[in-house]
Amino acid sequence: MYAPRVTPESIGFTRGALGPGPLTVRWLGTAGFAIECEGTTLLIDPYVSRPSLWQCVSGPIASDPELVARHAPRADAIVLGHTHFDHALDAPAIARATGARVFGSRSAVGLCRASGLVDAQLVDVEARCAGGPWETEVGPMRLRFFPSAHSKLLLGRIPFPGEISDCDSIPLAMQHYKCGAVFGLEIRAAGRTVFHLGSAELVEEPLRDGPREVDLLLLCVAGWTTSPELPERVVRAFSPRAALLSHWDDFFRPLDRPARALPAMRMPSLVDRLGRASRDLRVGTLPIFGEVTL
Repeated sequence: MYAPRVTPESIGFTRGALGPGPLTVRWLGTAGFAIECEGTTLLIDPYVSRPSLWQCVSGPIASDPELVARHAPRADAIVLGHTHFDHALDAPAIARATGARVFGSRSAVGLCRASGLVDAQLVDVEARCAGGPWETEVGPMRLRFFPSAHSKLLLGRIPFPGEISDCDSIPLAMQHYKCGAVFGLEIRAAGRTVFHLGSAELVEEPLRDGPREVDLLLLCVAGWTTSPELPERVVRAFSPRAALLSHWDDFFRPLDRPARALPAMRMPSLVDRLGRASRDLRVGTLPIFGEVTL
């Protein structure tokens, strides 16, 4: 339910809040989600190792196999919306352990190939989206990829822009996880529509033939204040019934500790503006590993 002034803890959805159904959405922290339907598991931007800030700035960072096995034991497919470290670090390890296919940019494909994945597991979405949105299926889920953009949250600039072009030395340093191409993802399954916006920016042109009524919008918070009129634009683009806020948490904090908001997220202001743009819109958050069913 919309509330004019909130904290991350006060607006949580509960299981089944959108009505009983066979589609489950679980938050993995940061921009990461596990979406399950009829025994098929789709992971989006799964980031579970979460090295500390000191580890990130002091040298190369690596996926933690114990944390991957604990927090991402199943995957049929993995989607990377872009290839910053807090989205892409764990994807190669999860794909190796589960046999999942990885969908992403040229940078994602290069990273995964250098990490030992075979080409049969890799899908270059960037090449397929050259002419506009691209569709495919994963089990009962219909996926549609839309070209998108990253918010300019670092003094008016995109953090670590460019492509991951040199993967000869794995593991990589944090700053070598370049952004690469960015995608928004529509998931249709069980009569429901979910849209994942993993960076707080929107490219409207590819969405003109996109979803018009989204049951659940997975909306990135980090950097939203640098994207002009983002709350109003996402409401116009998607007409969502509900919005689940993500990427507001401190992603240097281990997953076994409660989520804590990063500074300057201005979530009450975001929720207020979303609510003014659509009075029927429900806005909420989840605890780490919390889930909703649709």
